[in-house]
Amino acid sequence: MERLLSPELLPITLVGLGLFALLLIALVVLMLQGRRRDGVAERLSEFAGRAPAEQQTANPRQALERLDRVVSQSKQGGNIQRDLARADLKMTVAEFILLKLACALVGAALGYFVGRASPLAAFTGALVGGILFSFLPNLYVSFTAKRRVTAFNNQLGDTITMMANALRGGYSFLQTLDMVAREAPEPVSGEFRRVVQEVGLGRTTEEALNNLLRRMPSDDLDLLITAVNIQMEVGGNLAQILDTIGHTIRERVRIKGEIQTLTAQGRISAWVVTGLPIGLAIFISVVNPSYMAPIFTFGMPPQAWCCLPVTSLAMIVMGYFAIMKIMDIDI
Repeated sequence: MERLLSPELLPITLVGLGLFALLLIALVVLMLQGRRRDGVAERLSEFAGRAPAEQQTANPRQALERLDRVVSQSKQGGNIQRDLARADLKMTVAEFILLKLACALVGAALGYFVGRASPLAAFTGALVGGILFSFLPNLYVSFTAKRRVTAFNNQLGDTITMMANALRGGYSFLQTLDMVAREAPEPVSGEFRRVVQEVGLGRTTEEALNNLLRRMPSDDLDLLITAVNIQMEVGGNLAQILDTIGHTIRERVRIKGEIQTLTAQGRISAWVVTGLPIGLAIFISVVNPSYMAPIFTFGMPPQAWCCLPVTSLAMIVMGYFAIMKIMDIDI
């Protein structure tokens, strides 16, 4: 505690705690203003690309919505919005950015605590912790989206077979999509329901399917959409084409599952080799800060171990990506 309240670190501590408290208060106020707009207006805004009419009375929630629309118009904001839709997270771009700032402040506080052995170590720990923790929301969104896309791809083969059987039974293509939206499991049903809703709001079938491909990036889905677009232009037996595509997709899913099983040990080794030295260094810094203090102490003349943290982290990261690249087998 004496180190945390030392004259050198007291201004940094006060500023960090003040910013963290202000951000928490702002997040609580914004979340208490009501989570969503009216459901019908939200769906029209989402599917038809129209913004809702502004209300006369201003409140923090409306200010957050205006900020969200401004940020969403940028390229980075559009990418964040696409990733949130891909992960099926009910969160706006502005809320996601506020979450990243909150995580950065938490990471800075934890890094400051871990590196409390010296002022330089505390500053470095706060900086590194803030940067690393700011990417935690991105990692969560990426993980959720990847898991959802994988589940979609695993269900796509059976879904295409269902579509082929419905077409043989006399259903139109839109009726087939509606049947899939009602009877298929999640996430296939939710995504195809959105396609049907977009078509109902005036978009063409091709545009709605292209939006589906944007939300669910998949080579198998791209093959399905290409076959549907060609059939709409030149005609043909779509049910027979879907049968062939469904068989191909099921075989590809089976082979991918076998590859994931065979490479599981290598992927786990990459995580263990990467996390073990970093976790051990953090544990020693928390238990005995003075033991790790010399690594972050730079004197004149510089010692041979002064670049040890940077060199070690660089080699660990390079080893992780090298192992994951070897384990990445594309079919």
